[in-house]
Amino acid sequence: MSFPEYAQHDAVALAELVRRKEISPLELVEACIERIERTSHLNAVVARMYDRARADAARPLDGPFAGVPFVIKDLVQSVEGVPFTRGSNFFRDDVPTEDSELIRRYRRAGLVFVGKTNTPEFGLTPFTEPVRHGAARNPWNLDHTTGGSSGGSAAVVAAGVVPMGHGGDGGGSIRIPAACCGVFGMKPTRGRTPGPPDAAEGWAGFALDHAITRSVRDSAALLDATKGYGAGDPYDAPPSGSYLEETRRDPDKLRIALCRAPHLPAKPHADVIAAAEDAAKLCASLGHDVEEATPPIDVEQTATDFATVVSVAVAADVASAEHSFGRKATRDDFELNTRVVAMLGRTIGGLQYEEAKRRLQMLGRTMGAFFERFDVLLTPTLGLPPPRIGSLQPKGLERRVQELVADRGLTPVLRIPGLIAKIAAKTYGFIPYTPLANVTGLPSMSVPLHWNRDNLPVGSMFTARFGDEATLFRLAAQLEKARPWAQRRPPVFAQ
Repeated sequence: MSFPEYAQHDAVALAELVRRKEISPLELVEACIERIERTSHLNAVVARMYDRARADAARPLDGPFAGVPFVIKDLVQSVEGVPFTRGSNFFRDDVPTEDSELIRRYRRAGLVFVGKTNTPEFGLTPFTEPVRHGAARNPWNLDHTTGGSSGGSAAVVAAGVVPMGHGGDGGGSIRIPAACCGVFGMKPTRGRTPGPPDAAEGWAGFALDHAITRSVRDSAALLDATKGYGAGDPYDAPPSGSYLEETRRDPDKLRIALCRAPHLPAKPHADVIAAAEDAAKLCASLGHDVEEATPPIDVEQTATDFATVVSVAVAADVASAEHSFGRKATRDDFELNTRVVAMLGRTIGGLQYEEAKRRLQMLGRTMGAFFERFDVLLTPTLGLPPPRIGSLQPKGLERRVQELVADRGLTPVLRIPGLIAKIAAKTYGFIPYTPLANVTGLPSMSVPLHWNRDNLPVGSMFTARFGDEATLFRLAAQLEKARPWAQRRPPVFAQ
């Protein structure tokens, strides 16, 4: 085995070994490739870039992560010359001719891309089970989901294949898989990292990109290397200092609000409540003030509005794809879920969409007032422990109804009162907490502090006021020191 100590180091440490010439970038790449192949049954890496990685590692590299292997989620960010499927059969032949801005920043940071990772079609579901590539599997239990939509990246980080991997978060898609796989996931403030290459914003400003990591300092150092306005972006986050430096500082005494109540319709599982309560006790033991408080959110209206905006975005994504490739999609090009959601999006009028978007934007005002009283909001990350693969997919009569609607174009059926709520019920039951930070633009992180009796990770989520990743990084580093998780290894781990 090449470099057996590989998985014992985070990305910052690996880069330091390279700087001291104790190991070469090519040796790191070979160690990573070996581990990708030994964990191939996770189905996490869907495009291997081995030859390019070896060639890149042989060139002079600079930057804070010079020589460190890295994976790119196969969604949103384009890598020149590498298939860009977005988890979909429709894009099976798409090969970009240039890097996106975020990818260029990763290269300038010295990262070496070894592969692209599994993601659901369009990143639409909170589980990674695309028809195109098949389900990604959780290294803690192969029968359970990695979460989504950055599920492939989370799996290889948790399994010790790479110390960190690219992810994106439009409704929780960094924090969801981080929670499912027992690793750290930070969603930055809206506008903190550059936007997608083919649009001004993702999902009406809900979505942005960062990473999933094993260590807190890796996430902070990578955000230092990639943050900042991208040409043409509609947003720019407030100025910040070095996040890596923030991880070296203890936080001040924080006012932390513990909230058990979900922000979307759901009945949270006892395990996720126990994880949040355990995190609250840990925070109190570290000297923080913790009290119970719930933001005043209309749960049902928020659920409807979130579905409205996302459905219109998916309809636009499908239309844009058809326009770009000059052909109409066939039944086999897009999955059933995507087709139904896109159909729903096409039934929504401009006024209905604008009203939904405005109500969601007003949640930013609501949370702004909430954070005048508190520094951090603590909730479970998810509504459930990692479910079994396939359990969130439509089945039986529900699936037959969706097939009938999609295959016969029965758009009026989508207007039946309560139908869309029923279709979305499983999803909202799984992710009733994460979308709030997306619609408000707030920074939010999932921290792996708890495992249940089945030895499955259960994340706790901390959200801060707009632009205040610094507080989250300081708190995360303190929690990591108090209850280390990096050496807690899943059954599938590329030692």
